[in-house]
Amino acid sequence: MTTADSRRRVAIAAVLTAAFMMAEVAGGLISGSLALLADAAHMLTDAASLTLAWVGYKLAERPADPSRSYGFGRMKVLAAFTNGIALIALSCWIVWEAIHRLLDPTPVLGEIMIWIAAGGLIVNILAAWVLHGGDKHDLNLQGALWHVIGDLLGSVAAIAAAIVILTTGWTPADPILSVLVAFLVLFAGIQIARKSGHILLEGAPDGLRSDDIRQDLIDHVPNIAGVTHIHAWALTESKPLITLEVTAIAGACAETLRRDVKARLAERFDVSHATVEVVSEPS
Repeated sequence: MTTADSRRRVAIAAVLTAAFMMAEVAGGLISGSLALLADAAHMLTDAASLTLAWVGYKLAERPADPSRSYGFGRMKVLAAFTNGIALIALSCWIVWEAIHRLLDPTPVLGEIMIWIAAGGLIVNILAAWVLHGGDKHDLNLQGALWHVIGDLLGSVAAIAAAIVILTTGWTPADPILSVLVAFLVLFAGIQIARKSGHILLEGAPDGLRSDDIRQDLIDHVPNIAGVTHIHAWALTESKPLITLEVTAIAGACAETLRRDVKARLAERFDVSHATVEVVSEPS
């Protein structure tokens, strides 16, 4: 999947989300449903977050310049981190509002609520379907997808709450189901923020532990006396980087060893961008 494909998918989802948001706001205010208002608030943040994700893709396409030798590739990671934090904040707001509704119940019009929620469910299914077909390893796209999934679950919760209210008249079902959705959204937000934050903090990507890299090179590349100063990080979730220093045994060709180390890193660890310094073993 290309960045252009992911950007297009995010743009479609943003338009679908924004188009239905106002209907949910009106329906929530008229019916008095917290589940609908929570879902509308979620759709509002989603429209903004999807737009942010789209901007992240556009900026990431800008070429490198003298001030930014890696270009703007990390902009989509930064957008993913921002979306993760937004999911966490949104879930906390939903829980806070639900507590107030439980302490001070208000009437809820189940008939209006169920029709608006059903419309929202259809829109969210379409948006989720568009995003789900994208790159599964793209944190920016996955952050956008989880915003939409949170909306989808919110619509399901609103429909369930409306059915309970229409059949039993028990209005606490509305805030209680909203809280269940909030916890699912919270979990997704934490996961997205943790993974993107790890990249922004120059954390080592999965499968690139320095001890494993050192031992693998010593075992599989000839003429190596030692491997030191190993640093592994990622520019984006799909572009790992490595720098290291290799000590060559006496008499070994430094250039040949450098090529062999880079080839092994690409073959074993799928790292295509490696900076390898070769020094000679003291005689």
